Amino acid sequence: MKTTRTHLFTLFALTLALVPALPGSGAAAVRLNEIMAGPATDWDQSGAFSTRDDEWIEIVNDGAAPVDLGAFLFTDASGTPRFGFSGMLAPGEHRVVFGSDAVTWERDNGQPVFGLSLGNTGDSAVLWEIAAGETLIVDSYDYVSHAAAADRALGRSPDANGAWALFDGMNPYVGSADPQGNGCNPTPGAENVCDITPVEPTSWGRLKSIYR
Repeated sequence: MKTTRTHLFTLFALTLALVPALPGSGAAAVRLNEIMAGPATDWDQSGAFSTRDDEWIEIVNDGAAPVDLGAFLFTDASGTPRFGFSGMLAPGEHRVVFGSDAVTWERDNGQPVFGLSLGNTGDSAVLWEIAAGETLIVDSYDYVSHAAAADRALGRSPDANGAWALFDGMNPYVGSADPQGNGCNPTPGAENVCDITPVEPTSWGRLKSIYR
């Protein structure tokens, strides 16, 4: 029998509860690439700003072949499915999922409506795949509170396999905790390119000690 989206959700819930999550899979070329947990802009271009609907995540296919996304799901740290992917992802292609997309998916699948549910005091973004009855973690990232401030995004730089960086061009971060800001704007649906050299925050006393 053909696996429906509802069956996929049920299988995920059962395997997550009964089988330890396993890292990696044959489709590991699909990666989390950017995360916006604290929107302050109408990112989904619906015409109205919503802290729920304008959250977003981005995935990218870093492989050489198209990937069928039908068995991929996204969750936050709770492990509750927030969005089920569909369709094909071409090599090099980026796919953005907004909170409003997650709301539609949750309603269509009879789930509580929370959107992507990305916490603003820190959370986890987790990309899963159901393969041969196993629950596989394809990719994940744990972020901290300053990275979820208004209109700051976390993104891999360079795409897919680079280190996570704070894209804070719309709301500069002046603290000292990692990740530091790179001064660039978020780039939903596009390559994470940043040609600005990050500036390390410092104090006036430190500057005087360097140049005295």
